[in-house]
Amino acid sequence: MVERVADSAAALADRVIVTAKVDACAPNPGATLAAALGPGPFAVICLFISPQADLAALLAENAFAAPVIGCTTAGEIADGYAEGSIVALGLPVENFAADLLLVPDLAAIDREFLIGRLIRARQGLQSARPDWEHEFAFLMVDGLSTREDELAAALASGLGPVPLFGGSAADGTRFRETFVVHGGRALRNAAVLAMIRSRCRARVFKLDHLVPTDIRMVVTEADPASRTVRRINAEPAAREYARLLGKDPGQLDAFTFAAYPVVVRIGGKHHVRAIQQVAPNGDLIFFSAIDEGLVLTLAQPQDMVAHLAQEMAALRAGAAPEAIIACDCIFRRLEAEEKQMYGAVSAILRDSNVVGFATYGEQMNAMHVNQTMTGVAIYPPGV
Repeated sequence: MVERVADSAAALADRVIVTAKVDACAPNPGATLAAALGPGPFAVICLFISPQADLAALLAENAFAAPVIGCTTAGEIADGYAEGSIVALGLPVENFAADLLLVPDLAAIDREFLIGRLIRARQGLQSARPDWEHEFAFLMVDGLSTREDELAAALASGLGPVPLFGGSAADGTRFRETFVVHGGRALRNAAVLAMIRSRCRARVFKLDHLVPTDIRMVVTEADPASRTVRRINAEPAAREYARLLGKDPGQLDAFTFAAYPVVVRIGGKHHVRAIQQVAPNGDLIFFSAIDEGLVLTLAQPQDMVAHLAQEMAALRAGAAPEAIIACDCIFRRLEAEEKQMYGAVSAILRDSNVVGFATYGEQMNAMHVNQTMTGVAIYPPGV
């Protein structure tokens, strides 16, 4: 069954954005979503696709009369938390103009080309819509590529004042294969960036509910290329991390990493460096950049429900956003589940009109981060 996460068809013309959701295993999901979104026209359609979906069959439908980008997920957000679904987000041409940039090979990032391409994209959108003042960039990137840090830094050089947010494509909790979608193809080791210009005010944001503690540790041996930490405080990494938590190394799992995150201090602020998994040899594999000599600080989560409610209220200060597009770390969802806050968090997302997906990492301007929500709040025209 398809769910339109918006008003009735008669009211679609009045919506800033249009969204719909369908079960990932439903027959002909593309056609169903296209019918639910309506005729548009759309500047771009974004798909957030459960790994349970038949991705090849979905793309083979070629059901959408607009440029389509997207990625696989570790869960979806539409009318609250969702699982096993495909979520479609349409940005109508009445409110948005888009220029899409594919980065086809993250192993060979051409910084000069990207900078030039982004400058031309921004100039083109300004020329096409000189009467629109608001800009943002939305990035989706292969979450197993290990190249998000380098890519975010390269893109920032060409974006200038345009704020960027994004998320790393995911594969549930399997960590086997992740895809981004562009031009009717599912791509690995790639990224897609949507440069957006709008007549609607847009506020890009980042939030997390973590507070640093006094417990610190030093990375004394690491392989930055694979984001692997071999030793912490000159001891085997997983064993030392477990010792600091007061746990048995054999107990370390995704729920542990969500409950006991580590952060690094960069530019006067703390950013999460989430642990993905323990390797068979006891190494710790991270979701983002890591290196020898880095000081990691154990962080203490605040109440996720109270914190998220506070942050959503801040986005409503003065005027309520029509919708929020969000990239939300898988570890936030796991923590909510572990602490029996899943329903309460989901309700806040639903009531705040959040649509998006659960990620293997998030991007904010030049940074690749973890255990964070990044996104954009989009306000009604003239507000």
